[in-house]
Amino acid sequence: MTTSPSPMDITIQNPIETTPISHDLSDGNGVALPSSSPSPILTHRKFLVSVEVCLKPSSTARVEDVRLAVERMLEKRSLSYVDGPIPVPIDDQFLFENVQRICVCDTDEWVTNHDIHLFWQVKPVVHVFQLSEEGPCEELGGDGQLSSFNDWILPAKEFDGMWESLIYEFGLKQRLLRYAASALFFTEKGVDPFLVSWNRLILLHGPPGTGKTSLCKALAQKLSIRFNSRYPQCQLIEVNAHSLFSKWFSESGKLVAKLFQKIQEMIEEENNLVFVLIDEVESLAAARKAALSGSEPSDSIRVVNALLTQMDKLKTSPNVIILTTSNITAAIDIAFVDRADIKAYVGPPTLQARYEILRSCLQELLRTGIISNFQDSDYLMLPNYSTLREKLNAPDIQEAQPVLPFWKQLLEAAEACEGMSGRTLRKLPFLAHAALSNPNSCDASEFLCAMIDTARREHSELPES
Repeated sequence: MTTSPSPMDITIQNPIETTPISHDLSDGNGVALPSSSPSPILTHRKFLVSVEVCLKPSSTARVEDVRLAVERMLEKRSLSYVDGPIPVPIDDQFLFENVQRICVCDTDEWVTNHDIHLFWQVKPVVHVFQLSEEGPCEELGGDGQLSSFNDWILPAKEFDGMWESLIYEFGLKQRLLRYAASALFFTEKGVDPFLVSWNRLILLHGPPGTGKTSLCKALAQKLSIRFNSRYPQCQLIEVNAHSLFSKWFSESGKLVAKLFQKIQEMIEEENNLVFVLIDEVESLAAARKAALSGSEPSDSIRVVNALLTQMDKLKTSPNVIILTTSNITAAIDIAFVDRADIKAYVGPPTLQARYEILRSCLQELLRTGIISNFQDSDYLMLPNYSTLREKLNAPDIQEAQPVLPFWKQLLEAAEACEGMSGRTLRKLPFLAHAALSNPNSCDASEFLCAMIDTARREHSELPES
């Protein structure tokens, strides 16, 4: 995927940077800034590619020193840029002692037809970060109330790798990254909100088990890495919506106001980027029409009014983004839905997404040795969905690819999982392993047969809707 005055760390419109040969128009964070239409003859076009550098927990090196060292290392090596790790050079003592891993991210958004970015086509944008190992800090409630929120320091060790593990339809994750970049960029540039309006509010909706909450946490983690040059401090406030309802009439609205007052205090620090996550937001933003009709308690109206009022106050703060999820969008008050800048539906995985999820599961089981490699090979290389389709359509493929039947089994397993949520898909390999007669010794083909049978059994045992 994808230091200086602008907060933008990823491109807004186009991943290709057009730059006069004599002048660099990038802001240093990986953003192509507007220019005065240079002549095409005097320009070169480069893809801005994010390179994430995770420091070791023991490292005390300055971020800027590490960033410069990585940039020098990349300049010396004629690399091709595709998603995945770059080995930390053992001949560079400074990097070897301080860097845990170097990884190229999110090139799949720009690469088409399985092209590879070569070093002369790319301008790497290096992001250096160190994971926080503190864990969540729980805000304790008073008078027997539940804690109102958990506070995470980002980037957090608990969320490391979560973004990469989430597989959705093409473009969803990049859409969210670009939105956040634009929201912060517009505020930073002083765009008049009365003329151009944005609320820095995201609503992800869809059926349970599709990874909406995980996507929100992973997005906050990713943005904390991408914007760390502008916001060296980042927090994720995970709101416990159920704690904001009181047994005392009219107290719930006051609890909401009290929570947002604490959030307001956090964002007063200009160098602190705060993400507010409200899971199952329909519990706080229930449609007021239902309350007026008598089917909901009148106290819920006060809660919705308080929530909307407090969110409107946060609009004036440039360093806050609100992330919300819902399983039942129809139950949310229309005024809340209208305030959301992005209303993204997160549905059950498509066939391609199911295949990629199962492929990642199988590769992990192969890596750990839980299932044996195919035909005693050192490592079973499973093609991605697009590559598999190309191989299936190629002439004389049966002779050229002896492992094709195995790849077809993986595709058959993905087809058997139609309608399953991402959560269920991630559990399926475990359930398939538990169903094996000899779980201590099985090859990949045998395991896939068990997984197909398990998927069909899971479908047959689903409760009727």
